[in-house]
Amino acid sequence: MGVGVGARASRHNMDPHPARLRCASAGDPPHKGEGKPRRGSCYNDARDSEWKARSVAGETVAAIVAAHRAGASIEATIARAYARIRAHNDPAIFITLREEADALAEAKALARDVHRSRADLPLYGVPVAIKDNIDVAGLPTTAACPAFAYTPAQDATCVARLKRAGAIVIGKTNLDQFATGLEGVRTPYGIPRNLFDRSLIPGGSSAGSAIAVAAGLVPLALGTDTAGSGRVPAALSNTVGLKPSLGLVSNAGVVPACRTLDCVCLHALTVDDAFAALGVIAGPDPADAYSRPHRLGALGAMPSPLRLGVPMPEQRIFFGDDAAAKAYEEALARLARLGTNIVPFDMAPFSEAARLLYEGPWVAERTLAARAVMEKAPQEMHPVTLQILLDGAKISAADAFAAFYWLEELRRGCDATFRAIDVMALPTVPAVHTIDQARADPIALNSRLGTYTNFVNLLELCALAVPAALHADGTPFGITLIARAGEDAGLASLGRAFHAATALPLGATGAPQPPLAAAKAKVSV
Repeated sequence: MGVGVGARASRHNMDPHPARLRCASAGDPPHKGEGKPRRGSCYNDARDSEWKARSVAGETVAAIVAAHRAGASIEATIARAYARIRAHNDPAIFITLREEADALAEAKALARDVHRSRADLPLYGVPVAIKDNIDVAGLPTTAACPAFAYTPAQDATCVARLKRAGAIVIGKTNLDQFATGLEGVRTPYGIPRNLFDRSLIPGGSSAGSAIAVAAGLVPLALGTDTAGSGRVPAALSNTVGLKPSLGLVSNAGVVPACRTLDCVCLHALTVDDAFAALGVIAGPDPADAYSRPHRLGALGAMPSPLRLGVPMPEQRIFFGDDAAAKAYEEALARLARLGTNIVPFDMAPFSEAARLLYEGPWVAERTLAARAVMEKAPQEMHPVTLQILLDGAKISAADAFAAFYWLEELRRGCDATFRAIDVMALPTVPAVHTIDQARADPIALNSRLGTYTNFVNLLELCALAVPAALHADGTPFGITLIARAGEDAGLASLGRAFHAATALPLGATGAPQPPLAAAKAKVSV
């Protein structure tokens, strides 16, 4: 992996919605066409109505795959994705957008490939977006830091597996720089618009991936999640954010945030779509020393009986957001109606573990990927990201071991909790704030967002963020279901039942949820 410290951007545009979107062919330099959009085939508006008329695929991964297997045009589906990107007109969602002509050529070749059966490709012709800290061969990887940019020669393992399953990459999405942040605002590439209230943060760090799915630009995207970077933007976009068990998905070809804790995550409109994609990218990988041989399992009927852990009432923190507190209570009532048994538990050891993530040695671990830029071109980094990493560099080895010892003590208490419960149900975020508030107080408010997310990877748990409600003002609220490592399938089986029961629309598309596919035998959690 090269570090392109010399590849400077012409400017660091911190405006929420910069008037720039670039398209790239394989091998393009990271900033070709800075300023006005470089007009190429991805800006060919003349064909939009033609492609829309020819496309009959639905909104979800499952609907698109079914349509393609029945003979619908893959080229039309891909062209429709580009048409939606143009119509949506938010250049801050993608850092690099692939040339439309290249994607259409790939779609055409896929449709003509007689050596691969349509039935054997679970993502046959599905357009996908990839967070820009995950390598896609021939497209720049920036981690939202122009000075870091390099162009990889090969795909990350997870991307290669998506492609082998028939997916077609559309572009690379925006993120908090070096995946450090939960707000989606620490990026020189502009701030993706929150689809429900433009004044609010979009959530991060996987902001672009979540927004691309919620807006219906693509039905599936990859993100990463170390402290909540997939779950938080999912909650703020009314979408599903699936964070697998640690090591279930290879991190080979992913720019590390904390290599010991990082997870590739999935963004989708439904749990079924996210889990189907997880089945494609999961599995051991000799190229990743942290890969683990978890058994994934299959979706099934909702686990029953199920002990659902919830924090004791006095430990439920919402920072004054009464609407969020009310929505959480309503979500618990819905889960109870689905047949779960509510079991209060002590949140204290989990909260203590959460504090370690940004007050302990894992901040120092974050400096490793960014070290060359920090040393040679610190002025090219977002100032908040730089300050966080500089503070992390001050942590001593003795401090690190003290934190490791404390985490193991906390783990014992957390393990005891999971002997009394099967699954946790927590708010994904306690409260949301505006972009202006994030700029005024970039550390404390960001930390609040991780109240219920930061501990998950430290304690080697799996998690699933699912939409739970729309507030009276139309903004979304979500919950996160959390279970022990290796219980991803049981967690998804519960999450799909809960999401279906909400009858919420898909993301910000306004489309209704499809009927829940028939479940197989019950699975245990």
